[in-house]
Amino acid sequence: MLRIGLLSDTHGSVHPRLFDFFKDCDEIWHAGDIGDISVTDKLKEFRPLVAVYGNIDGNIIRSEFPSDVVFTREDSKIFITHIGGYPGRYANGIGNKLEIIRPDLFICGHSHILKVMFDQKRKILFMNPGAAGNSGFHNKITLIRFSITGKNFGDLEILEIDR
Repeated sequence: MLRIGLLSDTHGSVHPRLFDFFKDCDEIWHAGDIGDISVTDKLKEFRPLVAVYGNIDGNIIRSEFPSDVVFTREDSKIFITHIGGYPGRYANGIGNKLEIIRPDLFICGHSHILKVMFDQKRKILFMNPGAAGNSGFHNKITLIRFSITGKNFGDLEILEIDR
């Protein structure tokens, strides 16, 4: 079993409650719009990090992180990008990528709207952790933690913090 801390759209800030919420996590995954390299530096000091850059991220972040990442944890194939839409309304080109990659879990950010749902058509679990930073229209900072055992995802918990 692997415990994952998932966040997106930090826009240059890390809420201090993140570290307590993710304390039992084995890895942290960031779905883009990091905002400042100091964010990923802090996260990497705390836990191993997988991250992608988002549309607001500049050259420093883009030189360290890719736009998309596909990797395996346990027996599950994971696909993370920043702008992805959601099942039934995927962003341009994402449907084709999902057909080619065939992940078990698809993660994106960008919308600042926390959403976890199953794509029945593609048999993919979809997660968007919402927004963990202070910039944007969201009223709540949101973080997700969950576990992966083989091809099973469970123990999903959400932290909501008033902005």
